[in-house]
Amino acid sequence: MATLSAVPATKISGGSFLIGERKPEDVFTPEDFTEQHLLIAQTAEEFANKEIVPNIEKMEHKDFAVTRELVKKAGELGLSGVDVPEQYGGMELDKVTSAIIADRIAKYGGFSTTWGAHTCIGTLPIVYFGTEEQKKKYLPGLASGEKVGAYALSESSSGSDALNCRTRAALSVDGKNYLLNGEKMWITNAGFADLFIIFAKVDGEKFTAFIVERGFPGFSVGAEEHKMGIRGSSTCPLILNDCKVPVENVLGEIGKGHHIAFNVLNVGRFKLGAGCIGSARNCIESAIAYAKQRKAFGKVIADFGLIREKLANMAAGIFTGEAMAYRTVGMMDAAIAELDSGHTDMAPVRKVIDEYAVECSILKVWGSEFISYVVDEAVQIYGGYGFVEEYPAERNYRDVRVNRIFEGTNEINRLVITGFLLKRAMSGQLPLMAAIKKLMDEVLSGTTEEGDDGPLAQERKLVATAKKIGLFAAGIATQKYMQAIQDQQEIMGAIANMVIETYAMESAVLRAQKLAVRNGEAGAALAVAMTRVYMSGAMEKIESAARLVIAACAEGDMLRSQLAILRRLSKYEPFNTLALRRTIAQRVIETGKYMVA
Repeated sequence: MATLSAVPATKISGGSFLIGERKPEDVFTPEDFTEQHLLIAQTAEEFANKEIVPNIEKMEHKDFAVTRELVKKAGELGLSGVDVPEQYGGMELDKVTSAIIADRIAKYGGFSTTWGAHTCIGTLPIVYFGTEEQKKKYLPGLASGEKVGAYALSESSSGSDALNCRTRAALSVDGKNYLLNGEKMWITNAGFADLFIIFAKVDGEKFTAFIVERGFPGFSVGAEEHKMGIRGSSTCPLILNDCKVPVENVLGEIGKGHHIAFNVLNVGRFKLGAGCIGSARNCIESAIAYAKQRKAFGKVIADFGLIREKLANMAAGIFTGEAMAYRTVGMMDAAIAELDSGHTDMAPVRKVIDEYAVECSILKVWGSEFISYVVDEAVQIYGGYGFVEEYPAERNYRDVRVNRIFEGTNEINRLVITGFLLKRAMSGQLPLMAAIKKLMDEVLSGTTEEGDDGPLAQERKLVATAKKIGLFAAGIATQKYMQAIQDQQEIMGAIANMVIETYAMESAVLRAQKLAVRNGEAGAALAVAMTRVYMSGAMEKIESAARLVIAACAEGDMLRSQLAILRRLSKYEPFNTLALRRTIAQRVIETGKYMVA
């Protein structure tokens, strides 16, 4: 596999950030991009600005001929084959590059959805699970953009509960074909895709994936859905009426379709998270531009403190989101780099990606909720014009809502985060229980670990505090419910919220530390300010989630005792976020865009 990354030298286990201390050199950040990374970023951004943006209106009105042409142009630039092996017409570059393209191409939700479905969930199942014949037959066309892919998992009665699908597959009498019967819903690219990854149950029991060509007998596409957002993407149902699929088009093993469905979603999740951050970067630029020219009470609204507060929060979130996204893919690349360079089997790569399932779900949840915040505030900055179609804020507001449903709902992903961590802890893969016990002993004895000095010492101490609070609350919950905690979804969700914010905080701090080492204290001042602003809000969320868990697990004297411990753990001096936000806002308004320095 080709690699462009100056990745961390040490492989880091997924989810281990909760129980170990990380150093700046352990993480990959946007400041570590190589020249090749920067060139690809420039290529993707130029393609988005010159090809996608001028055609937004046509795509909004479902001119899918334009969409198909853009997919093909992206393929010609190498943007669609980044994850496809070279021997099948792809680029096979690192996961950092995958994230960069998803980030930079996110200028318009309709096309981002089309492109993401095609390059990720529409192509990667064949990359990771296809036979040699299947790869040779289908991947070159998908990588070049000559063919467009789609992914058909959801049904009207089984969205998140995908394994409960009703679509059936039965072997024909002559044993040459599977006959598929059923209906798939909300399939992105369905109106014009050439190739579909479709899931069905063989003999009504064995959940299996199939590669289905548009022209197969018995395959048809229903009418376009009229959607609230992402109107420039195609979304239709699929109707399978004795759809004849050759047996050689079974993807993977019979009855093992869930491995395909869930493993590929992990890639979709980190790419969606990166795309949300790129979209946020675009939104803040348009919001700043409008705020600098809109006047009220004799001056531009960019001079108003409450408008500046919004812009500062957006910038702090973008800084944090970038840190999280590239830290995650950097860990993937470090682990992939340890694989045998001559391998052709993609199973080891799949396992690496699965290793970081928690981080991928974190990126998906965090990114989709952050961009929802950004577009909401952008509409507020635009005021009445934010509600009018001719301004970008209105379309962005509609387009981003689906991100909290895509790639597994955020509720499902929160359960994945906590459930995956607990599963690893119970199996001994992640010494989470030992870390919880150590913390409980520390709490009961009244001892505390001394912090160290150095760059961002206060911020690093706050990250350690966040980890302790999360472990404390998780320990209380697991002691009370043991294995039955899986049935306590509200508690699982609250624990996930603490995990998400801890990962976000630590990622921002490590990035700021790295910048401080490289650029000096003055050169990292803006990064530190954005880190502190983000951390202040994150700590409030962590404390709130911890109180919810504790109150649900204890009562009386025990409740009061545990809340007292929480107050002791969460005792810290607050940052002057008002002054910090003013500094951040001044910088982004001056430059007209999000900046790191």
